[in-house]
Amino acid sequence: MLEAPLFSAAGARAAGAFALPESVFDGTVNEPVLHQAVTTYLNNQRQGTAATKTRRMVSGGNQKPWRQKGTGRARQGTTRAPHWRGGGVAFGPQPRDYRTAIPGKVRQLARRSALNARAREGALLVVEDLRFEGPKTAQLAGLVTKLGGADRKVLVLTNGVNRNVYLSGRNLEGAQVLPWTDASAYDVLWSDLVVVERSALGGGAEVAAADTAPAPKKRAARPKTAKAAPKAKAAKAPTAKKTPAAKGKKPAARKKESE
Repeated sequence: MLEAPLFSAAGARAAGAFALPESVFDGTVNEPVLHQAVTTYLNNQRQGTAATKTRRMVSGGNQKPWRQKGTGRARQGTTRAPHWRGGGVAFGPQPRDYRTAIPGKVRQLARRSALNARAREGALLVVEDLRFEGPKTAQLAGLVTKLGGADRKVLVLTNGVNRNVYLSGRNLEGAQVLPWTDASAYDVLWSDLVVVERSALGGGAEVAAADTAPAPKKRAARPKTAKAAPKAKAAKAPTAKKTPAAKGKKPAARKKESE
């Protein structure tokens, strides 16, 4: 289990160390995935708007500069060829899209690897929630100085969007303020020191070398009640089937006995 130093919102060191959640900080650093994530991020930052004119885009040059034969000079078809002054550019850059795709799970793995790398180096610090009454650059600069990031690039990760903290660090050189969920692997690797709010990592995380809360008691299982046996249905007596009388025929009268 990785641990990080815990500080108050004013920059004072607290007793013990903060136990980082194992769901993110598992201690593994995948360098090939980090390289892939950084390369993808840098590729996606390129605009790809560089362009040069080819010989068909340059104006002029519709006529031959001189006739084909008889001048003693090499034959020429246009003055806008690449080897002429003012002509087009051969094999020059053209607008293109440098955007590179990366799977979501690979991006998440790179982010966890970057955070684990900073935690293993001791460059990840946990502070209590930053509650600024207003945008105060001096207040955030003083906190960064107390945490040892005066001459270092510092990344402050807040629990959600904290407008006052963001505005306080926007004009601070060498500092960047982002929500915890928006920080990418490149942002973490760019910084020399990562400062994370405690609530962003889960306020319920335990603090090492401190009193631990007792484990919650389990509720007693309810006694199972015996189910009543289903009532047996009374058997019905079979009823004799009624034979339908023949249609249109009356029952024959009994013959009188002969005297």
